[in-house]
Amino acid sequence: MSKILIRGAKVLGGEPQDVLIDGDTIAAVGTGLSAEGAEVVEADGKVLLPGLVDLHTHLREPGREDSETVLTGTRAAASGGFTAVFAMANTFPVADTAGVVEQVYRLGQQHGYCDVQPIGAVTVGLEGKKLAELGAMHESAAGVTVFSDDGKCVDDAVIMRRALEYVKAFGGVVAQHAQEPRLTEGAQMNEGVVSAELGLGGWPAVAEESIIARDVLLAEHVGSRVHICHLSTAGSVEIVRWAKSRGIDVTAEVTPHHLLLTDKLVRTYNPVFKVNPPLRTEKDVMALREALADGTIDIVATDHAPHPHEDKDCEWAAAAMGMVGLETALSVVQQTMVETGLLDWAGVADRMSAKPARIGGATGHGRPVSEGEPANLTLVDTAYRGDVDPAGFASRSRNTPYEGRELPGRVTHTWLRGKATLVDGKLA
Repeated sequence: MSKILIRGAKVLGGEPQDVLIDGDTIAAVGTGLSAEGAEVVEADGKVLLPGLVDLHTHLREPGREDSETVLTGTRAAASGGFTAVFAMANTFPVADTAGVVEQVYRLGQQHGYCDVQPIGAVTVGLEGKKLAELGAMHESAAGVTVFSDDGKCVDDAVIMRRALEYVKAFGGVVAQHAQEPRLTEGAQMNEGVVSAELGLGGWPAVAEESIIARDVLLAEHVGSRVHICHLSTAGSVEIVRWAKSRGIDVTAEVTPHHLLLTDKLVRTYNPVFKVNPPLRTEKDVMALREALADGTIDIVATDHAPHPHEDKDCEWAAAAMGMVGLETALSVVQQTMVETGLLDWAGVADRMSAKPARIGGATGHGRPVSEGEPANLTLVDTAYRGDVDPAGFASRSRNTPYEGRELPGRVTHTWLRGKATLVDGKLA
C-alpha cells in the first residue's frame, strides 16, 4: 500500500500540520511526521479540507453525452476538489428505474475520479403524474436515497405527499425543485426592475416560495424529510428558517452563482447568465450569504449544468438554462464567504463536505481530517488569484458565467481513498 506525507498543510485553515496517508486511510495527523518510502507533498501552508461533496450535479449520461459524460463530469469534479457527487435524474432515458441508476453508478465506479451516487426521479419520466420505482431504486446496487425531479417541480401536492411518505420508510429524502409552473410560464429572468426594463418575462420570487411553504408543511404532516434545491430568494430563506424553528425536517442548498451574481448581468443579454432559478437581486444575494453563514441554508451545491456551445450561443429566449460549476465552486465560496468573514475554512468544510454527505448518506465522505478516517482530501492554494479560463476545464462544456473574471483559490491536489485524482492542478 502506498504512503503519502502531506507536509505543512493548514488542516481546515488551522496551524500547519503533517498528514500521513497509508493506503486508503489517514494514518496520522501531527507535526514532524515522517514515513520511510512515503511520497512527500509539500503543502507550504495550503489549506487541507475533507474531499468536497456535491449534492446536485448534472452528468447528462445517458443521453446527452454531447454536454457531459460521467467520465468528463467526474474529472471536472476532481479538478474542483470533489470526491463525491450526486447525479441528477434528468437524463435520457430518465433515471426513474433501477436499471438506469445502476448504469450511472457503475460508470462512476469504472472511471474512478470520484464517487458517483445517482439521484432517482420522483415521478415516471419527470412528468409529475405517477411515482417512479422509488423502492426498487433504493434496493438496487446504487442504493438510492435521494429523489428529485430537478429541472421540473413536483407541483401536484398529492404526488409530493405520497413521495414523502414512501421515502420515509427507508430514511430517504425528496429534493424539490421549487418552481410553481403556472407562475413561471414564459419566464426568462427574475421578476423585478431589470425584467421590466428589458421587457423579458418575469420569474417571481413567490413561484419558489409558495412551493417551499407547501412542502415544509407536507413534510411536517407526514413526518418525512424534504430538501430544497438551489434556494434563491430572501423570502425562501425566511420560510426555511421558520420551518426549522418549528422542528420540521427540512434542509436547503444554495449554488455558488446565487451567492455572487445578480440579475443586473442579464442586461448584457448573454445567455451564459440564463439559469433556473434565475439570478436574483443584490438583496437576495446578501440574504443567501447570511443564511449560509448562520446555518439556515445547510449546504452549497453546484447545480453543475453543462450545455453544448450551440445551446448557449444563440438569442436569449432560445438558450438553455444552466451553468457549469464544479471547477469554480470552491473559489466562489472563498470569495463570497471566507474573504467576507462570514465563514472560516472549518465552516466551508461543514457546508461543502460534512453536511452534504450526511444529507445524501454518502458514507466515508465528509469525515474529519483525523487518524483512522478515509483519505478523501483536497488541498487548496488559497493565496492563488487568476482569471477563469474555460478552455482549461475538464468538463466537456464551457458555459461558465465567470469567464475572464478573477477568482481566488485553486485546488492543487485531490485524493480519493488515498489515490491521487489531481496532482499539482493536473488530473492524475
